[in-house]
Amino acid sequence: MTPARRLVGALLLGATTAAGAQSVIPLPTRMDRAAGVFRLTTATPVAVSDLADSDLAFLATYAADVVRDAIGRTARLAPAPATRATRGAIALIRDPAASDGGDEAYRLDVRPGGITIAASTVAGLFYGVQTLRQLIPARGPTGRRGVPAVTVVDHPRFRYRGMHLDVGRHLFPVRFIERYIDLLARYKLNVFHWHLTDDQGWRIEIRKYPRLTEVGAWRRETVKEKNLDPYVGDGIPYGGFYSQAQVREIVEYARRRHVTVIPEIELPGHSQAALAAYPELACTPGPFEVRTTWGVDEDVYCPTERTFAFLEDVLTEVLDLFPSPYIHIGGDEVPKTRWKESAEAQGVMRREGLKDEHELQSWFIQRIERFLLARGRRLIGWDEILEGGLAPQATVMSWRGTAGGIAAAQQGHDAIMSPGTHLYFDYYQGDPAFEPLAIGGFTPLDRVYAYEPLADTLTPAEADHILGAQANVWTEYLRTPDQVEYMALPRMLALAEVVWSPREARDWDGFKRRLAPELAALDRLGVNYRVPHVEGLETDQLTLQPRVTLRLSAIRPDATIRYTTDGTIPDATSPRYTEALALPVPSGGVTVTARAFLPEGRASPARAATFRRTTLRAAAHDTAGLEPGLAFAYHEFTQRVSRVAALDSVPPVRTGVAPRVALRGDERDEWYGYVFRGFVRVPDAGIYSFTLTSDDGSTLAIGDQVVVDHDGYHGAQDRSGQVALAAGHHPVTIRFFQATGGRELRVRIARAGEETRDLPTQWLFHQR
Repeated sequence: MTPARRLVGALLLGATTAAGAQSVIPLPTRMDRAAGVFRLTTATPVAVSDLADSDLAFLATYAADVVRDAIGRTARLAPAPATRATRGAIALIRDPAASDGGDEAYRLDVRPGGITIAASTVAGLFYGVQTLRQLIPARGPTGRRGVPAVTVVDHPRFRYRGMHLDVGRHLFPVRFIERYIDLLARYKLNVFHWHLTDDQGWRIEIRKYPRLTEVGAWRRETVKEKNLDPYVGDGIPYGGFYSQAQVREIVEYARRRHVTVIPEIELPGHSQAALAAYPELACTPGPFEVRTTWGVDEDVYCPTERTFAFLEDVLTEVLDLFPSPYIHIGGDEVPKTRWKESAEAQGVMRREGLKDEHELQSWFIQRIERFLLARGRRLIGWDEILEGGLAPQATVMSWRGTAGGIAAAQQGHDAIMSPGTHLYFDYYQGDPAFEPLAIGGFTPLDRVYAYEPLADTLTPAEADHILGAQANVWTEYLRTPDQVEYMALPRMLALAEVVWSPREARDWDGFKRRLAPELAALDRLGVNYRVPHVEGLETDQLTLQPRVTLRLSAIRPDATIRYTTDGTIPDATSPRYTEALALPVPSGGVTVTARAFLPEGRASPARAATFRRTTLRAAAHDTAGLEPGLAFAYHEFTQRVSRVAALDSVPPVRTGVAPRVALRGDERDEWYGYVFRGFVRVPDAGIYSFTLTSDDGSTLAIGDQVVVDHDGYHGAQDRSGQVALAAGHHPVTIRFFQATGGRELRVRIARAGEETRDLPTQWLFHQR
């Protein structure tokens, strides 16, 4: 590979999308079509405004490769500087006056006489080239392409547009890390959050502490799938790390593509790999081993002077490798057990006047923050860093829902929104029965696209503290680059539009139309994206009718939909869907399974829904003495629980009446639950869908029928169920428990054919 080709990067410049201004992702701020086209030929040069600027010179080569892909031959570089009067060329003009919209703004003008991209920074020009790339028709048999005449005036909505990748659990080659960065840059994402250390592996060379990679980078085996209880390992030693030379190469590769690499060095928790290498950093003597399972370990860094000397040495080398203004220190999931039992930790608390271990964690992080601030860097931590008091200039990354980010913004701190409900790309994208093994959860493409980083509760001044949003790719169950690509794309494209495009311009149907040609481009790049599943089979359905009519669709218009009604997974020989299906619903129900097959031979995961006949559930007859609200019982546990049945084993701490199903805000930090009981009054007969959003488990029953079973220990997720109800009052019981980590409880309802909404408070009653 030549140095020029090495710098340009095969992936990002490899393929272009279909013609037309409506193919661009993320959607620009403004696009105005004009008359005519610019004919891109082998004679089209690329010109830049300053031939001596090395970054512009790189961008010129980069743009020339875009042309190469379109016409089969690399464009020549013009020997003379570009101006706005340059004709017949792709002119890249750095103009300090072209700064409306900020440093990343650009203006792209395509006219029959030439193409001009103007911006105040090379980053803006780079993003203009990305838009141009999507406007050029896909390469075909001819050697010239007609680029539609258009004016694009564009700038990002948020300044932080991030993607994360965990290499602590599974390691990926340098070339794939660069390919991943290429994908970010392709869609105008500008931050790569590189999660480099965790309990299961230390992945960055630290020269002063060689045992971090000699010992901490290797685990003796890895748990096999989800065989945690009883534990089953795969018996295969696993490990590796990135040398400092490789890190520098990746950081420079990203810089050329206007992507900032933010390293994450986990502390004070998720430190088992480091403790295996240097056990003296723990509060207990050890020995420790690099963890072979996932989850949270009780052993963490002890808040001693030897620990801070170690961490400051490590961070000194990290700062030398990463010029990013931010350093991520984790700060999440820190058990306090060892600190409570440690004489050294308790001594620190007495010396510093700290009332509990939460304040000790805050003190620990604030000390690290002072070290970073003294060296001109800012600290980012997961939202647990709010507990015990937030470090003065820390930025909060809100992952346990959105509450942490909102709280930080309201306190005048910067925040980055990264909620598990919408932006955890290690969650399932479809029915787990048809998907590769994942950690859990459910984050389909449309949910990512629907995410809004700015809460309506924030004032304009508070909203200014929301820097942007980031999606996370944790790799407990992702061992290969192909698996990472499958989980990240096309959800990454939805995120790109959320953080770049104007809020009012976002439109799901329009996004799907623009997504189709971009997926075809990813096919040409060889990206193992997940082919979106067939739409129209979102959930199992109840019906009161003897027949159902199904309308199926695929995001790729060139896809062929094939289906079955016998419970088998469709293949290339299954019946082809051509028009709406009218199907009888027998007494035992009917299951329809469908897949989208692409011309290239790939296919989507299967999507299935079962349709069953039902009858209306009769309303309660005796409703005398009902009053507004649901009766509730609040319970507290002495240890972490994993099922709602635990609520029956402990008496309630308090009882009362709640106007809605929600957390009240006066609960303890962990290990508690609620039981809500009463009646829900539905005004009209019909089939109703109830959706529980909870972290952790929950159930909803109508009478003795469990309609939504969302039990178990899990993060914030949705689960829905249906029931046919006659008009009137129906007994309802909602159970919920919180174990550790996040906490969330929400109930929504929708009558068939209507929008989902929060369960109305005026529908809730209890027996006096």
